[in-house]
Amino acid sequence: MVKNMDMDLQGNIERFTLPEIFQLVATGHKTGTLGIQRDDDIVMVYFRAGSVIYGYGPRKTYHIGRMLVEKGRITAEQLDEAIDEQAGDKSIGRRLGQILIEKQYIDRADLEEAVRIQVEELVYSLMSWDRGSFKFYEDQFPTEEEITVEISTENVVLEGLRRLDELIHLRDCLPDFSTVYTLTPSETDQRRDIALEPDEWNILALVDGHRSMTEIVTASSLESLETLKHLASLQLSGLIRTSRPGAGKQDKLESMVDRLSQLIEDYLTQKVGQTLTEADVSESK
Repeated sequence: MVKNMDMDLQGNIERFTLPEIFQLVATGHKTGTLGIQRDDDIVMVYFRAGSVIYGYGPRKTYHIGRMLVEKGRITAEQLDEAIDEQAGDKSIGRRLGQILIEKQYIDRADLEEAVRIQVEELVYSLMSWDRGSFKFYEDQFPTEEEITVEISTENVVLEGLRRLDELIHLRDCLPDFSTVYTLTPSETDQRRDIALEPDEWNILALVDGHRSMTEIVTASSLESLETLKHLASLQLSGLIRTSRPGAGKQDKLESMVDRLSQLIEDYLTQKVGQTLTEADVSESK
């Protein structure tokens, strides 16, 4: 059930989709926090006058440090140094972005851009949620954020739905998410000259013949859509192939059944032969 917007908005995602919830908050120019939960995933999205200004999800946050490295704003060594300093200052509670600014590795504009991308990616990922619960806490924010952004709710929802359409298309191209992938063996004496991007190598390293597609997506450091794109590319290029989960056990079971069937058939043949022989002896008497 969805309550009136004059009260706290709450309900189930199965009956009222997240894009509709975001649109209600936007058109009502509401300020507050939208809490969304699916199983043990909890995400908080902050709004001010209907615009998204921040988002946080412990299991959904796109790491700002990694993002800054990927964009060439900082080096991996600078990130490690800032993380080590943050780990040593737990009592102070400084944010990673604050440390990077203090060390003059980035400026405030760099951090604001990273926060914007982080929040956008978080909201994009929510558009695929088709179950769970939500509640809007008007004029309430669970934490005070030093850096917030202003993102058009309509635009971020539209882009999230575009990505969802792309994800659905990928799902149509890819096998069932329970499918297990394995590396495709090379032909005898055939040398493979493979040129892969770092992200592709990282995905390829997760293909071990045991992980399902869902487990690979979960283990990947990339966004789900990017991981699926790379899996599709690796499959189309012939570097990986699908493998039946538990194929070895199944083959062994089938072999045992075949052997048992053969033994039963041999036994019945022997019994029939013995019966016919006894019948012949009786007739001769």
